[in-house]
Amino acid sequence: MLHNESLEFLGDSVLGLVVANYLCNSYPLGSEGELSRMKHRLVSAPTLAKASQALNLGDFLRFGRGEEKSGGRQKNALLADVFEAITGAIFMDGGINAATHFVCYALRQELEDADPLAAAEADYKTMLQERLQAERRAAPRYVVIETFGPPHRRTFHVEVLWDGGSIRGEGHSIKSAEAAAARAALEVMRSGEQEQSN
Repeated sequence: MLHNESLEFLGDSVLGLVVANYLCNSYPLGSEGELSRMKHRLVSAPTLAKASQALNLGDFLRFGRGEEKSGGRQKNALLADVFEAITGAIFMDGGINAATHFVCYALRQELEDADPLAAAEADYKTMLQERLQAERRAAPRYVVIETFGPPHRRTFHVEVLWDGGSIRGEGHSIKSAEAAAARAALEVMRSGEQEQSN
């Protein structure tokens, strides 16, 4: 019998294959970048944790006393891990068809809602959050500063704040303005790194 971590490793690969296959069939004309961004969102820890919660998978986990007290059953990372482990176990037991059925059932709403434009808008936000997380810094915050124009042609100005700075972005929706702000923040961080290396 495989250890949980081995099942997570296997499940992660199976999940990636199932989601990639679904996206290629659903968006045959999608570019590699579009497909990659959608896949990234679909297999992300928040998406898998949400699916785990919907299936009440946290109720079946065994924890030590410390992890139980610290709310382990509600932690995104652990809930995402158990989703991957179960995907791996289903693959081991029933093969790729059974695993595909499980993933498509558990992520059905997320798969139906997958959209290249939304994925592109969210991508810079994901990249910024992951970068700050990797540096053990607090997650960024987004604040709508100003709104201009008539209802059918609004322009939103959003400021993103993080530990170390803030910058604004604009767009015709709050999501696109947030994405623009996140992109600008990433550019500021990159230019700061280049200055330090010179």
